[in-house]
Amino acid sequence: MEVVLLVAVTVLLGGIVVLLSLWGRKAKQGSESETSGEKANGHAVPEKQTTKKQKPQKPRKEKTQPHTFSHPLLASALKAHSGGITCLDFSSNGKYLASCSDDRTVRIWSTKDFLEKEHRCMRANVELDHATHVRFSPDCRSFIVFLANGDTIRLFKMTKKDDAFIFSATGEDFPKRHKSTIINIGIAETGKFIMTASSDTIILIWNRKGDVLATINTNQVANAYASVSPCGRFVASCGFTPDVKVWEVCFNKTGEFREVCRAFELKGHSAGVCGFAFSNDSSRMATVSKDGTWKLWNTDVEYKKQQDPYLLFTGKWSGKEPCRIALSPDGRVVAIASICDITVYNAQTGEIEEEFKSVHGNVISDLAFDINNRFLVSTGDRVVRVFHNSAGYRAAIADMKDMLKKATTKGTKDRLQKQIMDAQKALDAVYKHKD
Repeated sequence: MEVVLLVAVTVLLGGIVVLLSLWGRKAKQGSESETSGEKANGHAVPEKQTTKKQKPQKPRKEKTQPHTFSHPLLASALKAHSGGITCLDFSSNGKYLASCSDDRTVRIWSTKDFLEKEHRCMRANVELDHATHVRFSPDCRSFIVFLANGDTIRLFKMTKKDDAFIFSATGEDFPKRHKSTIINIGIAETGKFIMTASSDTIILIWNRKGDVLATINTNQVANAYASVSPCGRFVASCGFTPDVKVWEVCFNKTGEFREVCRAFELKGHSAGVCGFAFSNDSSRMATVSKDGTWKLWNTDVEYKKQQDPYLLFTGKWSGKEPCRIALSPDGRVVAIASICDITVYNAQTGEIEEEFKSVHGNVISDLAFDINNRFLVSTGDRVVRVFHNSAGYRAAIADMKDMLKKATTKGTKDRLQKQIMDAQKALDAVYKHKD
């Protein structure tokens, strides 16, 4: 029994010795660790610092900076839309400019404010949708839009409320009839019909009640552009083929629709036509093609007697698609937008008059002259940029000086001299603003 107790005491003492030995080693290691953690400046720094694991920070999204553009001939920039502007249209009386945007609004601007610091506009809300195209009616007190989601036409009219004019939707939307994307819409200046054109080969002619009067198959593989002539008689289209086709929309003496018949064609390009534009009296047309040329045509012909339009001038352009073309109302100036740039040409000589680079932050979606030849407007982002038409004044002065040399009567000479003086005065005012 005593032997057993002795063995137990011996084992217990041995365990205590082992524990003390292990504890001493750990204490020594801790002392060495602290010593090795000392820096040269005498401050002890732990070998490892225990910190909470931080979540990786998400990269901050940089705000998209608005596109900036300046040019001596820039008359003004119209800013009110919060989304991209898709289409522009001047009223036939020259008093208003309409712009529609994917911000679900249409803005109506007063053209007399273009040179002012403040630019007034009226707003029309497009409920539960947004407009891709806008066109004024002949009375300038209403307009139509094409709805992006609804794929149809909606009419807005101006009404007076609390001594203020407002635009609001009226009547029912037109029925959906197109199967492809709409590329343009238009209203005849006569008020007799509305046109819609899609990217396949279809153009529809409607009355203002929303009934389809006629369907035109352009047979151009794919439509690139279509529009109603300013005189309200014709509908024209271009596309994959190297020509422009023009139809007359005919009505009888009582104003009832009769038929759509082929009027004439513009033939001369060697590749597909990207776009075209009419002069204000529809006597001139300008075309731009993938073949690297633009052409000016005399369309004041007796097509019912089989007389074809004839080519007035062919100019070269080195731009890229997508592109748009605009012809000044008097037919003296051609403007071509290529992606984000605009080039202005003299329509008679083909000389480049002005070049505007990187006008908008996105591809230029619309380009147009006002009916008084004073301004060229463009859009391709949230801003409408208004340029002085200096090329138009110079071309008009040159033309009238040539006419003055040929004038034979005192009355004609006096009239031309007065017009030259007025045009020169307007041009001087532009360059005064430019300086």
